[in-house]
Amino acid sequence: MNVNLYIARRITRFRSSEKQFSKPVARVALIGISMGLAVMILTLSVVAGFKKEIRNKIFGFGSHIQIINYDNNNSYETEPIVKDIVDTAAILSVPGVVNVQPFCTKAGIIKTGDQAQGIVLKGIDRNYDWSFFNENMTEGMSFRPQDTVKSDAIVISQAVASMLEVKTGDKLTLYFIEQPPRFRRFTISGIYQTHMEEFDKMFALCDMRHIQKLNNWDERMITGYEISVSDFTRIEEIRYAILELTGTYIGADGSRLKVQTIMEKYPYIFDWIGLFNTNLWVIFILLTIVTGFNMISGLLVIILERTSMIGLLKAMGYNNASIQKIFLYHSLFLIRKGLLWGNVAGLAIVGLQYYFHIFRLDQQSYYIEYVPVYLNPLHFVLLNIGYMAVVFVMLLLPSYIVSRISPDRAIKFN
Repeated sequence: MNVNLYIARRITRFRSSEKQFSKPVARVALIGISMGLAVMILTLSVVAGFKKEIRNKIFGFGSHIQIINYDNNNSYETEPIVKDIVDTAAILSVPGVVNVQPFCTKAGIIKTGDQAQGIVLKGIDRNYDWSFFNENMTEGMSFRPQDTVKSDAIVISQAVASMLEVKTGDKLTLYFIEQPPRFRRFTISGIYQTHMEEFDKMFALCDMRHIQKLNNWDERMITGYEISVSDFTRIEEIRYAILELTGTYIGADGSRLKVQTIMEKYPYIFDWIGLFNTNLWVIFILLTIVTGFNMISGLLVIILERTSMIGLLKAMGYNNASIQKIFLYHSLFLIRKGLLWGNVAGLAIVGLQYYFHIFRLDQQSYYIEYVPVYLNPLHFVLLNIGYMAVVFVMLLLPSYIVSRISPDRAIKFN
């Protein structure tokens, strides 16, 4: 039988059933632990939710990895690559790769009446994965280019449609700054809205054969390939695997292929997302410090209240280490109870937000209609373990006060 654990349990039960000065102090410490953990769970889930939602929207516009001409910069007026030089079957066999699709891009200007808007025309083929845009389609529908007939359909964003005052079924004219200037007529097939204004105002989708003809490319020439992966955390590993498959290619004109991730294409956005982690750690540290000092003050009050018991135990031959264990066990009971209520409260709030979207956001500022939440089970478990461990370590210091209590004075203490 663990005598130290038994005494700690008796102290906990006695304190719960009797009116003592330490009871409200311990209750405050318990509430502090619960609230601290609940806020941490909520913060962790909101930060993870924001990162996931924003990343997924960026991936929807440009996928995870792109294979393009090495001479291309971040301009949308690009040097082409030849379709056949990339072994798409080999890339699809790379573990983690779920889709490979060709694309073309070209900058232009949309004009309707007196309204004009700069745009990046993204050309796609009949095998294009429309799932992202279909999820964000507000009007009309996507289109599927046919092998034999070039489609004049175009999908634009709600931001562009509102600016140009057009709707599905309307005609659009796109102008391209060349010598001589060229233009193409399109019919609006669908209108999407992702609330990522910077991207919504930029991208429109059409049949890639329009761009190939405008650029004087044959049907084998494209801007590059977009590659989707199943696990974002493995994106660099997959990039290197693809690089091994394509890195040895050298064209007749000396051109090479570049394999770039979406983070390299839009570094400023992912740097901004990375700042979320800094904010997360600041909140975690502050909450842990506040909770830790709250528990320290509670333990000191309990030790003070039990001074006579400490003196009696020392007189009976108990050493300091054993008495310290009694109070640390007692603190663990409080921490365990606080973790239970903190998890219940935190998970309840996260669940309500996940299913009912209670907390709304300004879409223009945050790109999202409501506060997104996502809780990784592993991160949830690690948060609980880390929180409990840090608070427990902070309690080691006040427990050493036991060693400074003299038995004769402690027994007389009232």
